Amino acid sequence: MKLLLEKNLSDRIVAQIIDLYPDSEHVKPLALTNTDDAIIWEYAKANDFVIVSKDSDFHQRSLLYGHPPKFIYLRVGNCSTSKIVQILRDSLDIISQFGDREAESILVLGE
Repeated sequence: MKLLLEKNLSDRIVAQIIDLYPDSEHVKPLALTNTDDAIIWEYAKANDFVIVSKDSDFHQRSLLYGHPPKFIYLRVGNCSTSKIVQILRDSLDIISQFGDREAESILVLGE
């Protein structure tokens, strides 16, 4: 499963999860940092990414449009990058199952 980390998450996370989520990316090297959420949504859809964000706008977009792309909503507030890495690493099985379930559009993960 390929994750696309949104701008509100550190780009340093990718290097720490790439062993579990090969081909994952952050919006920064893709030149999508200062773009509209709709463009990121379409990029993820066209390139088979699952969007990961703390942004409620993506949550609303997912409720309106469904998937693809699927969306992982991190309900963690202000927390360290290492905490987000830990959540994504510890949730590998849950995230993998989410990716395999056709009917599910949103996965909410918290602390």
